[in-house]
Amino acid sequence: MLGFRFIGQSFAGLVGLMGLVPLMAQAADSQLQRMETSDAGRGWEAVGRLDVNGEGFCTGSLIAPDLVLTAAHCLYDSRSGARIKPQTIEFLAGWRNGRASAYRTVARAVVHPGYIFDGEVSTDRVRKDIALLQLQRPIRNTTVIPFQTDSRPRKGADVGVVSYAHDRSEAPSIQELCAVMAKQEGVLIMSCDVDFGSSGAPVFSFADGKPRIVSVVSAKAEVEGQRVSLGAALAEELQILRAQLTNARIGSRMPEGVGRVQVGGARSTGGAKFVRPGG
Repeated sequence: MLGFRFIGQSFAGLVGLMGLVPLMAQAADSQLQRMETSDAGRGWEAVGRLDVNGEGFCTGSLIAPDLVLTAAHCLYDSRSGARIKPQTIEFLAGWRNGRASAYRTVARAVVHPGYIFDGEVSTDRVRKDIALLQLQRPIRNTTVIPFQTDSRPRKGADVGVVSYAHDRSEAPSIQELCAVMAKQEGVLIMSCDVDFGSSGAPVFSFADGKPRIVSVVSAKAEVEGQRVSLGAALAEELQILRAQLTNARIGSRMPEGVGRVQVGGARSTGGAKFVRPGG
């Protein structure tokens, strides 16, 4: 019986993954590649860095001209558990070497209604670790094309991830080929390479040659000494978030906590902290 543990944390819930073959999955993985130039990043400008007052970041992706998909835990201060005020968050589309294709502040944010931010990391928490951010203004830049979403891939499917991280915060990196090693209770266990800052990064399927988002990076973990990444659910959960955002637009007041995100460091100081791959 295989059991998971988070790097630096205990993790209960992802157990009994019989048939998971880590070495076979990892053998086919491509290497993580930095997209330092505009040519290298062409087509990926809708993936961006989410900055909170310049104090920390996660990764997010545009799925509509005014909607960014990311991880729910990026919106919480891990010390107080308070929600981070949306207006302190800025989306930097295609951020690379000090410049972005578009800059937008966040007007409002919704998290999955079943998501609970606390000290207990579980399968249920990872599965619901998604959030939608509505931007102050839509991005109409013709080089920043929102991604479509798709259904969750099967076990053994090839996927890819585009993300920022603490040691590659100035340009995104892409891993075009990693594998879905297992699925359990709506959570994807993948061989993709993620780190602090990668929380909320889009997981892509390339089934028909066109990248579509099929999951959101929630965490990194270990299974029998091998580093893996965990992906949150989309599908019905994303529909729930869209409905929440519609309700918020027509006047329902959303809770807003004030906090800050801190990247790296020894203590867990921010919602984007990565163990989950908090950013």
